[in-house]
Amino acid sequence: MNDPIDPPFGKFPAVHRALDAAEQGLLAAPVAEALRAWPARDAAEAALYVDTDPEKADTAVFCEVYDVPLEASANCVVVAAKRGGETTLAACLVLSHTRVDVNRTVRKHLGARKASFAPTDTATAESGMEYGGITPLGLPAGWPVLVDEAVLAVPHIVVGSGRRRGKLILPGAAAARLPGAETLPGLATAPEG
Repeated sequence: MNDPIDPPFGKFPAVHRALDAAEQGLLAAPVAEALRAWPARDAAEAALYVDTDPEKADTAVFCEVYDVPLEASANCVVVAAKRGGETTLAACLVLSHTRVDVNRTVRKHLGARKASFAPTDTATAESGMEYGGITPLGLPAGWPVLVDEAVLAVPHIVVGSGRRRGKLILPGAAAARLPGAETLPGLATAPEG
C-alpha cells in the first residue's frame, strides 16, 4: 500500500500523484497525455491530483470548502483573438484573485484587433476539457499559454484537471515550463471594486 500523500495546502478526501491519476483515468484524456509527455519531468513527478466535488468547483466555494488559500488558486481561461478574419485561441493562466487583462495586454501580445473570452462551447470543444476544469496542461499544440509572472512566484498552484471533478496541484514555477508557455508581465490586473 502506498503511503498517504500530504498536499502543500488544503483538505481533500483523496490525494494521488497526478501521473497515477492519469493511469487511473481520473484526468481528461488530453491532460493525461500531456502530463505523461511533459518534458519537465520533475514538474510532472511533483504534480498532484486531488479529488473534489464537481458541484464545488467554482473558485470561491472551492477555496472555502477545501481550505485552499485564494492566493494559491489559479484560473486558466481561453481567449479568442481576432485579426483580419483569423481567430487565434490562447490560454491565460492567472491567480484567481486577479483578472486577465484581455483588452490591452492579451490583445496587444497576440497582435489582434479584438480579443475576448472565448465562448464556452468553443473553449470546451477546442480544448477537449470540461467547463470549470480547463487547465493549461494538455491544450492543443500551437496554442499560446500566457502565464502571469505572479503565478511563477507562488510555491504551488491549484488548477483544473480537465474535468470539473478534481484539481491538479503544480509547482508555481513549473507553469513557465508548460508546452507553449510564455511569461507575460501585466497579464493579470487587480479586480475592480
